[in-house]
Amino acid sequence: MAQNNQGQQNKGSNQGGKQQGGNQGGSQSNQGGNTSNRGFASMDEDEQKDIASKGRKAAHEQGVAHEFDSDEAREAGRKGGESTSQDREQMSEIGRKGGKSSGGNQDNQGGQSNQGGNR
Repeated sequence: MAQNNQGQQNKGSNQGGKQQGGNQGGSQSNQGGNTSNRGFASMDEDEQKDIASKGRKAAHEQGVAHEFDSDEAREAGRKGGESTSQDREQMSEIGRKGGKSSGGNQDNQGGQSNQGGNR
């Protein structure tokens, strides 16, 4: 009986370690010093990718993997666009980045006009 309780306590502490590691993000390195040496988040990126790949393959073989169909993907994109367009500040930032990316003015067009003609 005592062993059984101890096993349950260990399971709980493992889950706690996973939760703690999960808050660090997958792409951060493990050089901070305050991280655990246990769990998925403590592994290097290649190990994580290898394990995730095996899990993906197993899920597909078992037929339990979720795959988006075109209607589902369309709906997800619509919802994302809807929430983005409601945030005025974010839309302003998107426009600002686009303007900087394009050069921000017509002088960089090499003398070509955007009006009329075929491209």
